[in-house]
Amino acid sequence: MSTRIIIKKNTYFDSVSLMSISTKANQLEGVEQAFVAMATEMNKGVLKNLGLLNDELEQAKNGDLMIVIKGASEAANEATLASIEGFFTRKDNGGSRHEARYATLASAHHNIPESNLAVISVNGAFAAREARQALENDLNVMLFSDNVSLDDELALKQLAHSKGLLMMGPDCGTAIINGAGLCFANEVRRGSIGIVGASGTGSQELSVRIHEFGGGISQLIGTGGRDLSEKIGGIMMLDAIAMLEADAQTEVIVLISKPPADSVARKVLERAQACRKPVVVCFLGNGETRPDEPGLQFARATKEAALKAVLLTGIKKESLDLHPLNWPLIEEVRARLKPEQKYIRALFCGGTLCDEAMFAALEKHPDVYSNIQPNPEYRLKDVNVSVAHTFLDFGDDDFTNGKPHPMIDPTNRISRLLQEARDPEVGVIVMDFVLGYGSHENPVGVMLDAIKEAKAIAACDSRNLEILGYVLGTDLDTPNLAQQCQMLTDAGVIWASSSTNTGLLAREFVCKEKAQ
Repeated sequence: MSTRIIIKKNTYFDSVSLMSISTKANQLEGVEQAFVAMATEMNKGVLKNLGLLNDELEQAKNGDLMIVIKGASEAANEATLASIEGFFTRKDNGGSRHEARYATLASAHHNIPESNLAVISVNGAFAAREARQALENDLNVMLFSDNVSLDDELALKQLAHSKGLLMMGPDCGTAIINGAGLCFANEVRRGSIGIVGASGTGSQELSVRIHEFGGGISQLIGTGGRDLSEKIGGIMMLDAIAMLEADAQTEVIVLISKPPADSVARKVLERAQACRKPVVVCFLGNGETRPDEPGLQFARATKEAALKAVLLTGIKKESLDLHPLNWPLIEEVRARLKPEQKYIRALFCGGTLCDEAMFAALEKHPDVYSNIQPNPEYRLKDVNVSVAHTFLDFGDDDFTNGKPHPMIDPTNRISRLLQEARDPEVGVIVMDFVLGYGSHENPVGVMLDAIKEAKAIAACDSRNLEILGYVLGTDLDTPNLAQQCQMLTDAGVIWASSSTNTGLLAREFVCKEKAQ
């Protein structure tokens, strides 16, 4: 094996681009390990764990770009380096477009005065500073970066509120503004339904279900996952409701979040009640749903929220395929599992998809553990060891600290899939596959070999292992929904039609009660 190290001084690229490039580089022939990242202390820690950190890399500064390649030979490494350099070069079909790069947000805004939004993806230590500069330049902000303090988030959102600007984030992964998908987003038709989401994949799921039911999206405004906390007070969600109320394209508004702080929920609901446009509210995991009121409807799950929204636009329910649960299939699966195969192991890329499935399982099974369980008694003590029914969010900091997001790089999920397949008490393994802008270009395809190996491991132990997949995507995504689902079918994987049905099917597959 040979190792090649390149340090490019004062060369900045955002983390989303670098994660994507690292993933592509690791798929090249002759590569054992490729790592492309900024020289932050966190990334140096990852290199140390990989046994690739040396004195040269240790001395690199935060603003330096590190390229580390471990391959079969020096020649192979040079070929890999050439490919990586190519990944950094963006050209259109004619190969003639020049992409300008600016050293600061202020200079970019000066040279592109018509710009009105900045997407910020830098190390959390610098993210608040860059976001403040963007706001002070009268730019709306989508802050993809995480590890920003609550105090900084509050100050940024108060500044944005005073200037009438969007402050989406921190840790905001999804938005669709005037038809343009930002960070992680799906290709959906334009329409009259506006979404305000304190959850990334939850917002994606809503947009996809609305698209499937014949509706369309006017705007999708992300708030960041902590917006509805006591400290932040829902500043961005409240402002976004007002913006969508004033937006001529928006006729119906949908709000989605994990359970908010009680005092913040009251503020948001009061604002929703006062809105001149109908509002659908989906606060996942909140137990019993409140009865609907004039102009204000409630949903326990994303599928129900999407359905209520499209019906409010005039689409007729009888014209829709609502994909009810397939009870004969549930009975077939139960019959194939041995008595000891009683547990679900769920391996999710999307945090809200994990939440929705977990909350569905909790309605039937008390022993549901997770790295994101709101009940501390059922929070995993060691995320590497599953307990009873275990639902894992691989997009959480437990798994992404210094590593690419699982929607880009499947490495963590592959190893955990094979680990769970060896457990004789596992009946069903659940996985999501997220299509769209920002995600892996073939999320099902990259997992197929591991899926086949997992099933073979169980078969060698005279067990049937059920794998339940859910593809979050549309017919307009590339690759499209039908192509990815067909790949799952060909691999012997059962697939669900929605995030809501994923949780319901998983819990019923291992339930001992008679299906009905």
